[in-house]
Amino acid sequence: MNSSMDREPNPGKSRRGAIAVVPRVGRLLVIRRSAHVVAPGAYCFPGGGIEGDEAETTALVRELREELGVDVEPVRRLWTSTTRWNVELAWWLAALPANVELAPNPAEVAQAAWLSVEELGSLSGLLSSNLEFLAAWRRGEFLIDGVKPPGGRDTVY
Repeated sequence: MNSSMDREPNPGKSRRGAIAVVPRVGRLLVIRRSAHVVAPGAYCFPGGGIEGDEAETTALVRELREELGVDVEPVRRLWTSTTRWNVELAWWLAALPANVELAPNPAEVAQAAWLSVEELGSLSGLLSSNLEFLAAWRRGEFLIDGVKPPGGRDTVY
């Protein structure tokens, strides 16, 4: 997690981030940020800053390795957004084998959990960019394989 993603940017300096949306049996992987990063204790999808000319997928794999000690496989870009600090975020569907154990890095992640959409939507302290992502999903702007959207029908996509 690149903690500079949540700080106000330097004028003229663009910043980008890659966010992983990892489904497992109808749940999504969410982290609680450690006390050592910006927005301590906040909940969010894992991910972080893209360094220099790094590809989104390369950053995604690197960030999850740093935060959770796992290697994800980027599947497809779901959505893009820009934070109120003008950070351009790329939201990626990512696959993680079922037998892989998460190993949160305490310098970046206080807790990792697999949450239902309902649990995720009711979290106090969910980052605003994540709330915007959930709203876009609810509007049908994209689908996540194996997980129904917030307020969605019983059909699992």
